[in-house]
Amino acid sequence: MARVGIVMGSDSDLPIMSKACEILDKLGVGYDVTVISAHRMPDVFFEYAKNAEKTYQVMIAGAGGAAHLPGMLASLCPLPVIGVPIHTKTLSGVDSLYSIVQMPSGIPVATVAIDGAANAGLLAAKILATSDGELLEKLKAYSAGLKDGVMAKKEKLENIGYKEYLKQL
Repeated sequence: MARVGIVMGSDSDLPIMSKACEILDKLGVGYDVTVISAHRMPDVFFEYAKNAEKTYQVMIAGAGGAAHLPGMLASLCPLPVIGVPIHTKTLSGVDSLYSIVQMPSGIPVATVAIDGAANAGLLAAKILATSDGELLEKLKAYSAGLKDGVMAKKEKLENIGYKEYLKQL
């Protein structure tokens, strides 16, 4: 069952947005992925946004440039919306970040870093975990795995020294 709706304005955003999918896959959270342009197909977007609550519990929206997709989704849909600003060639994604993070009062969009779709996936899972004990335990295990990975790197660095470690990077 899809619990998270993942939407992006262009298929060129998919390599970034797929990182949210990877995290949700690791945690066993169902999701759907679609491409809808708020500018090029507003009628389709409007229907999607107005009906999202019938299918999903959390939304992740990625957009670059003017990046209206997450904010418009939040304005039409009562669900939590997580915005992913996509890196752009013109302004390196800062335009996307500002467009998503500077929402007016009453239309919140949780915003992650530029190209931060993995964190969007984690945040969606954490929102769902507030009412899902099994998912909460999976998130705890995921965090423990992160710690274990860093501890292994720390130990390796201490054992072989920084010069040798640098050679292996």
